Amino acid sequence: LHDIYHDQQILKDEVIPRFYIEQAKHYRPEFRGVDVAADTYIHICGSDLIRGADGVYYVLEDNGRCPSGASYLLENRNALKRAFPGIFDSLGVRPVDSYPRDLLNMLHHISPRRDGDPVCVLLTPGCHNSAYFEHCYLAREMGIDIVEGKDLVVVDKFVYMRTTKGLVRVDVIYRRIDDDFIDPVVFRKDSVLGVPGLMNAYRAGNVSLANAVGTGVADDKVIYYFVPKMIEYYLGQEPILPNVPTYLASEEADMKYILANLPELVVKAANESGGYGMLMGPSATKDEIAAFRERIIADPRNYIAQPVISLSRSPTWCDGAMEGRHIDLRPYIIYGSEVKIVPGGLTRVALTKDSLVVNSSQGGGSKDTWVLRH
Repeated sequence: LHDIYHDQQILKDEVIPRFYIEQAKHYRPEFRGVDVAADTYIHICGSDLIRGADGVYYVLEDNGRCPSGASYLLENRNALKRAFPGIFDSLGVRPVDSYPRDLLNMLHHISPRRDGDPVCVLLTPGCHNSAYFEHCYLAREMGIDIVEGKDLVVVDKFVYMRTTKGLVRVDVIYRRIDDDFIDPVVFRKDSVLGVPGLMNAYRAGNVSLANAVGTGVADDKVIYYFVPKMIEYYLGQEPILPNVPTYLASEEADMKYILANLPELVVKAANESGGYGMLMGPSATKDEIAAFRERIIADPRNYIAQPVISLSRSPTWCDGAMEGRHIDLRPYIIYGSEVKIVPGGLTRVALTKDSLVVNSSQGGGSKDTWVLRH
């Protein structure tokens, strides 16, 4: 991301065709040359991992904007500890309750103000957002204020929080609002969720955002295709975990393959999440396949296709019986003064029998995930 928003050497060397970056929905060219706190763009990452029928672990996708679900990781563990209070110590299960503390330490690390304790807030779209429970939960666990856009004001390129005692300067914003809505002066003019003038304070280095503006370009499912090439280009290494084989509809040969094999493929829109904008070819109707065919032809840059990976299963209590259900794993990585990986993660479960869609917005559930001490 630093390269993309500065020298763009990876584009000059044609490792990634420039077209894919410049046409990415969440690429923010207006922030080229803007330095971010600690030179870190993605402070919280939640990459989704799966295990296929061949036993190989794959990276399914990356979540570098506002990855959600950490509160369910913590609540799942709390629920099991109440039900089985002695089992965790006896089996050597590593705790996950350091996540809020690690998250807060990261926010302090990226504060532009080094004297005294930084003022950190969690910026939420509000109570109608599907992840509002998580916003409240994490703010409470970190001991910071949860605010909406109307609670903040920008004065002389500094951000302040309105309180009953007057304005309080804000140093760090853990934002759970996408770029499009965060500042109506710069992005969507019709947004009532953001803070007018916030980007002026951000550009001036007077407030830090986690995650940084512009990280959505790395979330683009088309850019996912190039991650192994990025690893080799920047690190000179082969990826430890492979990607799922991916076809780009904007490449002529891939387009022909996709259109000829739609009933056998999973097709995804480049910037959708939550299980939306997706075609599961083997279970789709002829009308659904025909509709997606038209969408792909009309906007090939916006679609990728992948083979169907039969996700691993986990025993799950469903309708009064124990049955296998497909799962994936979302570990959480926090990048502050050092990289912290939660010794657990959010195991997401497709509660519908034989379904491969694990997203909670599509009726999926979740499980506690154990990492044992050596």
